Formats: sequence, structure tokens, C-alpha cells
Amino acid sequence: MKILLLVCCAPDATYSTLALREAGYEVITYFYNPCIHPQEEYDKRRGAMTQLAEKMSIEDIKEVPYDPERFFEAVKGFENEPEGGKRCDICFKLRLLEAARKCKELGLEIFASTLTISPHKNAVLVNKLGNEAAAQYGVKYYESDFKKKDGFKKSITMSKDFGLYRQNYCGCLFSMK
Repeated sequence: MKILLLVCCAPDATYSTLALREAGYEVITYFYNPCIHPQEEYDKRRGAMTQLAEKMSIEDIKEVPYDPERFFEAVKGFENEPEGGKRCDICFKLRLLEAARKCKELGLEIFASTLTISPHKNAVLVNKLGNEAAAQYGVKYYESDFKKKDGFKKSITMSKDFGLYRQNYCGCLFSMK
């Protein structure tokens, strides 16, 4: 069965893809990240995802426009929230809703997210928002906590082995501080 994997960055997609394949899924990656700033950083991360897709033979949706205005509009009024606060919740919801929409558009039944591999992200919250987005579009969400079983550590090793660009901040303008 095919699964759409919402990807925040190539390093996080390494182990997440492997885990989903081990669970019996054929992974299609969807790099939807209007939050990433600036455009040069977005391009580096998009390039790393293309590189990973080639190295791991992943079907990757490449026709995703860079649309930072959508992110800025969604988080307006929450610019001064701390990292991990309400602004991040809104960002997760924005991306998970888009992944659910894309899942439905592609005629797939289920989607997942790499967001749960990060030790800085709350997997319970991501799974809750993923399930809400799935319900809105009539698809299913694959609940995960990819950081478990040393998933995050394995993603670092795999990223180094593949020679992937690994960023040093979450992605948005506000996380650069």
C-alpha cells in the first residue's frame, strides 16, 4: 500500500522512510514547507530531498511551489511565541492539513509525517493534529513516534552516510534567533 510522507527535511526522511518500508508501505514523499526561510535555505533542503529520493529510490513529488506567504499569514500574531509554542502548533497544522489534502488528491488512503522523529517535536501533538487533518479530508493518518528505537540517532547516521545537507535550525524565520 502506498503512503504519502510529509517531509520536513531529508535527514528526517531517512529513517522515517525506512521504518515505513519495514511496516510494508511504499513511500511517496511530499516536501511541503512554506515555513522554511530564506529561499536559499529552502532550496538547499529541497535539493537534499531530491538527493535522498535518488539514493533510496523514493517516489518524490517535486512540483511543490515555495509559498512563504502562506506560512506568514497563518502565524500572524504569533511571531513572538517561543520555539515549541503556539506558532509551531499552527505550522504543524498548516502542513499536516496540506498533506491530508494532497493524500486525498492523489487517491491515497493514508499519510504520515517525519515531524515525529525530532526530539524537539511533541509526537503526541503531531499525531493529534495529523488525525484531525485526516478526518477533515476523509483519509487516515499513520500515528508514529519515529524518534523511538533510536530513530533520530539512526537518521543522523544515515544522513552522514548519504552526504545530506543537515540544517542547524527548524526552518522558519523565527527559529533562526
